[in-house]
Amino acid sequence: MNTLESTAPATTDAGADTAVPENNVGLAVMATLRNYGIDTIFGIPGTHNLEFYRHLAPLGIHPVTSRHEQGAGYGADGWSQMTGLPGVVITTSGPGLLNALSATATAYCESRPLIVLSPGAPRGSEFSDIGSLHETRDPTGAVAALIGRSTRVASGAEAVEIIHEAFALFAHGRPRPVHIEIPLDLLESAHDVPAEQLAARDLGPARNANDEAVAAAVAVLSQATNPVILAGGGSLRAGSALLALAELLQAPVVTTLNGKGAIPESHPLSLGSDIRLSAAQDLCNGADALLVVGSKVGESELWGGRIAPAGSCIRIDIDPGQLGVNLSADIELVGNSAAVVPALLAALAGHRAAAEADVSDLKASLQAEAREMSPVLARINEILASVLPKDTVIGGDSSQITYFGTASFFPMDSAHQLLYTPCYATLGYGLPASIGAKVAAPDRPVVCLLGDGALMFAVQEFITAVEQRVDLPIICVNNGGYGEIKANMADRGMAPVAVDLTQPDWVKLAEGFGLAAFSVEDLDELGPTVTKAMAVRGPSLIHVTI
Repeated sequence: MNTLESTAPATTDAGADTAVPENNVGLAVMATLRNYGIDTIFGIPGTHNLEFYRHLAPLGIHPVTSRHEQGAGYGADGWSQMTGLPGVVITTSGPGLLNALSATATAYCESRPLIVLSPGAPRGSEFSDIGSLHETRDPTGAVAALIGRSTRVASGAEAVEIIHEAFALFAHGRPRPVHIEIPLDLLESAHDVPAEQLAARDLGPARNANDEAVAAAVAVLSQATNPVILAGGGSLRAGSALLALAELLQAPVVTTLNGKGAIPESHPLSLGSDIRLSAAQDLCNGADALLVVGSKVGESELWGGRIAPAGSCIRIDIDPGQLGVNLSADIELVGNSAAVVPALLAALAGHRAAAEADVSDLKASLQAEAREMSPVLARINEILASVLPKDTVIGGDSSQITYFGTASFFPMDSAHQLLYTPCYATLGYGLPASIGAKVAAPDRPVVCLLGDGALMFAVQEFITAVEQRVDLPIICVNNGGYGEIKANMADRGMAPVAVDLTQPDWVKLAEGFGLAAFSVEDLDELGPTVTKAMAVRGPSLIHVTI
C-alpha cells in the first residue's frame, strides 16, 4: 500500500476571515485512514467538520451522505461487514455526534469495528456555557459513557496514534467503536506529524491461545463422543477452519444470529442460527464437550433459554473478560479464532470421530419449532430464498420478518450475509446498513427485508439510496405497526395501546423519492415481483401486505 503524504499549500477559503492551512490536522487524520485502506466514509458535512471533508476527494475517499447521522453509523456498519475494514463516520459537533450515538452503541453491543470522528469545542472553551454553535457540555464524556473509548485529543500526533491503536484493537481485541474528538482550532491548524507516522502499521499475526490451554482442549475434544460447537460473531474470523474442525470432530454446529453463516448452512452438520430455540439449547446442554467460539452466550440470543452443558465447556474468545460471562468454562482459550481454531485443527490431525453425526431429524425439529412462531413469515423467507441468488446479503432489522423469518428460513452459506443487530435490537438499522453494504459490494446482490415500523425509522434514507445509485430492492412486510410489541401487550392481558400505526401510501411515498415501487397483496405474487425488482436499476420498494 502506498503511503499518502500530508503536505499541501496553504489556503484561506475556510472562513470569511480565517486562514486555514490545507496540511492541517484534518488531513493527517484522513491520510492515515486512507493508508489503512479506508476509501469510503459516512456522515453529513457541517459547519465544524469541513476540514475533514476538504481532503476526501484528493485522497480518493468517497463520501456517503446519509440524511440522519444514525443512518451514517448503520451505513458504515454494513460497509464494514462487506469489506472487513472498520466503518468510519464523520459527524459535526454537538447534535451530529449525538444523533450518531445509537449506531455507535450498536457497534459496542454487537462488537463491530467503527471509528467516529467529530470536531469539538476549541481548546480553552471546554464545558463553557456561552451560547456557541452546537454547544454541548461534555460530548466526549457522553460517548465514553456508552462505549468506553472516547478521547478528546490534544495534538494531531495523538489523533493519528489513536487511529493506529484502533486498528490494532480491531485486529487483536474485541472490536468495538472508537470515538476521536478533535478541538476545532486544532483540527484547522497545521500539523507536524511526520509522513512515516501516517503510514499503516503492520498489525502482525492473529493471536493464538497458549499451548497448555490448546492441549487441554484437544484432550477433551479427542475423547468426546457427542461434541457440539456453538459459534458466535467472534467465530467468523476462523473462516473455513471452523468447518474443517466440525467435520473432523463430527460436531453439529449451531450459531447465534451474529454467527450466522459461520459454516455453510447447507452443510449436513449445520443447525443454522437457531440457538434461541429449545431443541438447539437441549443439544448444547446434552453435549459431553461444548466448544463455544466467540460468543457471550447472551440473553438476547437465547430468548430466555439457558446454556448449561452436562459435559466439559471449552470457550474461545479474543477478550479474556468474556470467558466467564453467562457460562463458566472448564477450559479457557484466550485468542483470535482465526488462530485458535486452526491450532486445534492441527493438534487433532489424525483424529477419528466415534461416529458420523446425523442431525437431519434435529434440523427438521428446529424448523418445525421456528415455523410455529409465524408460518407466514417463514413462507415469505422461503419464497425469497427460492428466487434470490444464494450469495444474497439480507439487510434485516429489529422486525418480526427478520427474527421469526430470515433467521431460520433463509439459509446462508457465508459470513456477514445477514446484517442484523440482535443485542442492541434497534429499529432503523436495515435500510442504511443495506445501502452501506451495496456501496461496498456493488456487484453482489443485496436486499433489504424489514417491517413497516422499522422502515419508517429510516425512511429518509430512501434518498440516500437514490443518490448513491445502488441497485437495492427494499422489501417492506407490513403488519400495520409494531407487531411484536402488540403481541407482548396481549401476553400481559393488555389491550393494544399505541402500536397500530397509521400507514402512508408506501408506493406513492417511494415513487416520490424516485424509487421504482411495487405492491404485493398475494404471496403468490412475491417471487415474480422480487425477480422483477432485481432487474431494476437503482433502488426499488416492494410493499407486502400481510
